[in-house]
Formats: sequence, structure tokens, C-alpha cells
Amino acid sequence: MTPQVPPYQDLFATLDELRKRTARFRRVALHMHSPESHDWNRTTITLKPDKQGRHYRLPTGLDYQAVFKAMARLNELAHKPIKNGLSPIPDEPLPWQHGHRAIGSPRVYGMKVWSDLFTARQKLGLVTLTNHVRREANSKYGPLLALLVGKSADGNNSLSRWMAGYENPVNLFSRQALPMVWDFCESAPASRSRGVFFSGIEAAYSVIQSVKSNGTGQTQQSNACKSPLPDDICAVWFTDPPYYDAIPYADLSDFFYVWFKRSIPDNPLLRDPFDPQNPLTPKKAELTVTTAESEDAVPKTRDFFEKGISRAFSEGYRVLNSGGIGCIVFAHKTTEGWEALLSGIVQGGWTIKGSWPISTEMETRINARETASLSTSIHLVCRPRPEDSPVGDWGEVLRELPKRVGDWMERLQSERVRGADLVFACIGPALEIFSRYSKVVDAEEREIPLGGDPEATEPHRKGFLAYVWEVVGRTALEQVLGTPEAKARNSTAGALEEDARLTALFLWTLQSTNGNGAKGGEEESEEDEETDEEEESPKKKKQGYSLIFDVVRRFAQPLGIHLPEWEGRVIETEKGVVRLLSVKERGKQLFGEESISVAGFRIEEQARRDPQMKFDFAVGAEAGVFPKIKGRRTKSPQPPFTKGGKEGIKRETTTLDRIHAAMLLQSSGQTNALRALLKAEQDRGPDFIRLANALSALYPKQSEEKRLLDAMLLAMPRT
Repeated sequence: MTPQVPPYQDLFATLDELRKRTARFRRVALHMHSPESHDWNRTTITLKPDKQGRHYRLPTGLDYQAVFKAMARLNELAHKPIKNGLSPIPDEPLPWQHGHRAIGSPRVYGMKVWSDLFTARQKLGLVTLTNHVRREANSKYGPLLALLVGKSADGNNSLSRWMAGYENPVNLFSRQALPMVWDFCESAPASRSRGVFFSGIEAAYSVIQSVKSNGTGQTQQSNACKSPLPDDICAVWFTDPPYYDAIPYADLSDFFYVWFKRSIPDNPLLRDPFDPQNPLTPKKAELTVTTAESEDAVPKTRDFFEKGISRAFSEGYRVLNSGGIGCIVFAHKTTEGWEALLSGIVQGGWTIKGSWPISTEMETRINARETASLSTSIHLVCRPRPEDSPVGDWGEVLRELPKRVGDWMERLQSERVRGADLVFACIGPALEIFSRYSKVVDAEEREIPLGGDPEATEPHRKGFLAYVWEVVGRTALEQVLGTPEAKARNSTAGALEEDARLTALFLWTLQSTNGNGAKGGEEESEEDEETDEEEESPKKKKQGYSLIFDVVRRFAQPLGIHLPEWEGRVIETEKGVVRLLSVKERGKQLFGEESISVAGFRIEEQARRDPQMKFDFAVGAEAGVFPKIKGRRTKSPQPPFTKGGKEGIKRETTTLDRIHAAMLLQSSGQTNALRALLKAEQDRGPDFIRLANALSALYPKQSEEKRLLDAMLLAMPRT
């Protein structure tokens, strides 16, 4: 019997042939920046001496004569359209994106069309390459070669940074954004540098070699809200929907699309099937938030996203057979994005049966550092909800919720799932209780919605998800601080103060599934030097740990934690992000303007006289003097400081204050003062050491905070 040749073997043969064919592209590449000049290896250019006889040498390998020739050649090519009427140089407009930092900065710097992202030589190189690929457009190699043109554009543009130590450009799409850079790298198109044409063919070859699939499949381009599939045909419906407002997918894909259209102009897939007048990728029906197609367009809202997702999930419900299963992948890190998605799932007729976090994200990506970015993608496993589903009783749902969430958290923690991954993975079992009913009503027959106003007190206004976040927060606090803190509201007797609960919950949420303890630290990698697109110059990275404000608010409100009262003292809010202030930043709050050594002597004496010792800001509050607390950066208006902490920042000394003071004394070597403080705390009660042990377990193993806490705990007097 003759063995069958797996389908991928034919693809290997195609790639082998493609590798041979690209050999002639190397000869093309040597001349692609200019017909007359191809000296890409010059390292410096010496100009004429000035009046003092000094010579100036220009670095970066730029042959300025070649640049001018490239510009002249581009001017000629611009007036010679290709056969589909397009200019060989991409002249399609860049997207607008109202307020979306991922896409908006190139326009701020005067870039109006896609070709503005490339220098003259880069444009000429890519135009020359597309001209040669177009000759293969109708062969089976055409699409593969066009993909490699896109890869070359990704690594050879004016937004590509230099990768020190590897002598390679860093491709533009290291993340899903168009970030402005202050110094870019221009690579030679004939090289095998990372992200350039010839390295792309080798990368594609190695990836396909690793694929061993004997199956075949079909693809179809269609609107997810209007599927062409018949009813009850699928056994599995699997989708990875847009992540709310996180990524402007269609706008970013235009970067490659404009070059594909010029490489394989007759390909039927390179068109908008929903809008023939659109020269770029489809956008009108794209389910994202804040996307705007032009300067005058109206941004898409949460309501648009939620209704569209609901229609798409309803289509999935329609095409799935009665015994089928659905799986929805999501990894958004805000509760607002999750609530919009979950509303669409429930309205689409699905019952969530489980949620499994699967590691899919790289820890080295830029937005994963010192934030609660997910290390996993949450896979929501769903079944179609029967049409005769009963009406649920709100009281029963609410009673069942804590046990289901607690059991699932315990199981996930045994699998070493932590932090934000654990929080969002608990949505599955919580939603299973709610989504198995056609609707849930209270004793007065008022329907309980999925989402609502988290500040409301009545369930039919507050919404089910607000109770889910509360249960997760209370369960977490019970694990790290104990039952009194989990049940505490405001100043409940026997519980630690609000700032201790806030700090513990903050660090718990920041824990990483891929590592030990909270994400973050004081070390920075080379990629961290990339600055914010909207900043004018690089700024020193702030210490501490960060969470999105929406996440902090959803946990804090139901637990009786008033964020404005701790603004500037424990946390700092800026641009929708809450940062937990580092211990070092709190030095002046606790000790005033005096040095740590002087404060140490004062604390040593004061601790002996008054076990209920108060620090600088608390003493000032009693005298009616309110010292300025560093770090108040929030743009929202704050109430005035008042004595006793009834408004604004609370001024009484807390257990967390005393722990931070002890850590600062430990770091500065004030041994006597530290011992006096620890002895006073030991006499006061167990709260100090209980909170210190909890924080030591929450901080990452290699952090300075954990080192100081552990050293301080070793200095505690023996009883």
C-alpha cells in the first residue's frame, strides 16, 4: 500500500522552491534603495572642515546622496500607477482614533498617510520589492511572497528601534500599537537582519516545518453577526472575540494591507466585502470600542460593542447543535470590558459551564510589567441555554455564590493560578449560577441585571457582577488577612484599618501566575526604556505597583474602603491607573523633613514614653497643621483636609504606617529605634506582626520590600 503524503508536505515543497526563487530577490535588494547607489555599508560621512579646521562625521551609515536620489526616484514612481490604479507608494490615510493611545501618536507628529511611516530609502526599497513580487502575483508563490513583504515593512520603518547587543532592528509590532520612537534603526534590505525580507522566509519555513497536521479545513470571510452557516450544523463553536477597547485591530492591520494590495493586486480577499468604497480593511461593523474611521466619525460605544457581541453569540447559538459546546477566549484586564462581554454571552442564549485560564501571554511584553496584565487567556466553556429555562430566585443565587467562588478559587490556587488571572477565572462558576436561568428576579419580581451601578444598594440596580467582585475580594482578604477583614465594613471592630486591607488586596491582585508574588520591582529591562507615546521626553520610572482604577474601585467599594481618603498617602491615581506608593516614598509623610537618623532618636524616646506613638502627619493634624503629602497627582477634585480625617486623607496613625516606619528604620540601620518600635508594637497587640507576615507573603520574593519585612520580623523581640 502506498502511504499517503500529508498535505503539509506539499507546502514544504512549495517553500523549498520559494527559497530558491528568493535568491534573485537578493540581487534586487542590493539596488532597491537607488538605481545608481547601493553602498549600504558606509558607517560615517566626513564633511568639509569648518573655519577652525574641525571635521564633523555623521554616524548611522546614511549615504545622504543616496537619500536624495531615492527621493527623486520616488517622485517619479508616484506618477506611475500600477494596473489597479493605485499609486505604488501607499497614500491611504492613517486612522484617527479618538483618544486611543495605541494608534493616535503618528498623526500628532505630522504623519497623515501610511507611507509617512517610512523613510525615502525604506519606501523605495519596499516599492521595488512589491514590483518584483507582483510578477509572481498569479502564481502559488504570490501570497507567500506578499506576506514576506509585510514582514519586511514591519522591520524596516521609521518606528523600528535598535536592539542593542544583537545588531538588529526591533520590529514595529512588538505590541499592538504604533508608538512614536525618538531614534529609529534603518536596516539594509539585502541583509538577513531580524524582521527583513530574507529573515522572514527562513522564519516562515521553520514554523511550517514544526506544523504536523494531516487534516484539511476551509476558511470563509463573513460577518460574525450574519453567519452563512445553516442551523444546528456545528459540534464546536470556538471564538476569540475583540478585547473591547484594548486593540484597534482593523486600523493596525492596514499597515500590512496597503503593501499587500500592491504586491498581489488581483487577490479577491484584498477588498472590503461589506463596503466596496472602502480602500482599506473593514471597519464599520468591527466590534471594538472608541474606533473612529475619520476626524468627524463618532466613536463606537460600549452599547455598540455589547449589542454586536450579543448578535454574534446568538449566531453561534443558532449554528451549534443541541449537544454542541462553545468556547470563548478573553483576556481583557478591566471589569468594564468583561461586563460588556458577559452581557453579550448571556443575552446570546448561552450558559457558562466553566472558565479555565490557559497560559498564552509572554511575561516580557511591555504592558505586563508592574501591572495586573493577564498571564493567561480565560477560556469560557459554554453550552446553549434551553429555551424552557426556569426563572431564578435572587436569594438562592446569592446564597450559592460564595461557596462556588470559594471552591473554584481554592482549586485554581492549587494549580498555581494567581492574581488577576484568578480573579477573572472565577467569573465562570459565578456566571454558571446566574446564566442557567432565563432571568433572575428578587422577592418583588424585579429582574436582576448582569451589570449595573456598583455604587447602588438595591440588587436590581447594582447588578449581579458587582456581587461577584465583592465575593472574590472578601474571599481573598479572608485568605491573606483573616475572617475579620473579610467581613469588615468601614471601622469594624477587630479588623485592620482600611489602608491595610487596600494594600493587601492590591498586592494579592497583582500576583503573577507565571511567577512568585506580585508583578513588578525596581529593575528595568532595555525595553522598559520605551517611553509613553504622549510623553515629551523619557521619564524616570516610578517605583511601586499599578492597577487599573476600575479594578481597584470594584473591589474597594463593597469592602468599605474609601479610595479618596488614601489618595496621596497610600495610593496615587493618574491617567486611570492607581499606583501603590513604595515604602521609600512615604518617608517624609511619616517622619517629616528631619533625617531618618534624627527621626530614629525621636522614635526611640517616644516609643518608651507613649506606646500609642503617632507620626509626623498625625501629630500635625492634632495641632491643626496639615503637612503636604507628596504624590497627590490625581486630576479629580479632592475634599479639603479636616481634623480627624472626616474628609480627605485620614490622619490617624495606622498599623500599616507603623510597619512602613519599621521598614524604613531597618533600611537605614537605626537598630535601637527599630527595637523600641517593635517592642511597643508587641505590647500593643498581634495586629502588627499579623499584617507584616501577610505582606511578606504577598510581596515578590526578590523585592526590596520583602527583604526589609523579613529582616524586620527577625528583629522582633522573643516572647
